[in-house]
Amino acid sequence: MKTLLYILALSSILFASAEDIASCKKCHPTIAEEFESSMHKKSNVYDDKVHRAIWDKHPAKAKNNYNCAECHTPNATANEVSHEGVTCISCHTIKSVEKHAAKNKNVYSEDKHTLFSAEKGRETEIVKYKTTTSWWGNKTSIGSAYHDIDYTNKDYYTGEMCMGCHSHKQNKHKFDVCRTEEAGAQSKKENCITCHMPKVGGTATTVRHSATHSYHGFAGARAGASMLSKYVEFDFKKSANGFDVTLHNKAPHDLMSHPLRVVQLRATLIRGTKHTQLKTHSFVRQIGHEGKATLPWLATEIVSNNMIKANEKRVVAFDQVLQSGDKIELVLGFYIVNPKVIKKLNLQDEKEITKFTVLKGQHFNVE
Repeated sequence: MKTLLYILALSSILFASAEDIASCKKCHPTIAEEFESSMHKKSNVYDDKVHRAIWDKHPAKAKNNYNCAECHTPNATANEVSHEGVTCISCHTIKSVEKHAAKNKNVYSEDKHTLFSAEKGRETEIVKYKTTTSWWGNKTSIGSAYHDIDYTNKDYYTGEMCMGCHSHKQNKHKFDVCRTEEAGAQSKKENCITCHMPKVGGTATTVRHSATHSYHGFAGARAGASMLSKYVEFDFKKSANGFDVTLHNKAPHDLMSHPLRVVQLRATLIRGTKHTQLKTHSFVRQIGHEGKATLPWLATEIVSNNMIKANEKRVVAFDQVLQSGDKIELVLGFYIVNPKVIKKLNLQDEKEITKFTVLKGQHFNVE
């Protein structure tokens, strides 16, 4: 009977959905709390209002063909619109990634009892749960009672395991709606995981304590954007007729890769007590058809593109003549959805979506 109860408890944890995160929370409370607020958990059409707005207008909806399921609800039945988004099990059972022209595909392990993970110094280990008893009767446990841990999967030490869903997506016209350069995922030193899941304080588990853990809120445009501010640098240079601002995008991909995003550089001149808003510079990759912006599934071309590229240093010129003692306040931020299409997607009343999110701000004193 005890064995049966253990098996049932184990099954409930291994096959826990995002809606039943309490199972994983028993040993990983900090990680589970971060994950609950992440866009991975909220990737389904019920929790992600932007995704829902796109799906409501997509022609596949009339055919009940939810072809976003592979990434947005990976544990659901194929083409099923589910309340469940990405789960802990979704990510930790990715065995490998198949590369395809239209989009990549995750290959999941059939052994759901073994979860993949990464830890420096343990790259050759597969930890299976066992207990030992010493001569004095003391019992010692090794590993987790709920799942084995495979540290040998090389893709978990780079960003390759993210490339099943975050590499690229082509529409039926074989046009790249979005693409993240895969070269940025291949390094062990800096990759998708080191940037978007940085080490933060707090133990990863209650079973074996650690000083830090990988952030499972997944820093990005929708949450934790400030954690990515260190990958953008400002440089300020006064000139005879104004000043130049250099934006350095230190990321190995475009500053924003999603076609709905709009990045803006805002500058304010502070002279004494007077604040003057200067020209706002916008950066966007706009897709469309025959020179006009369209929704993603209709796009066949890039209509315009001045998005800041990977590792680019972009110089932005301002023609405001400065005086000694002036201050320049710079703010770099973004809109999740281009304000020009907000109404078309019926998202104009969604404050979290229509707000301008600050990525980085900095002051410069004029001498």
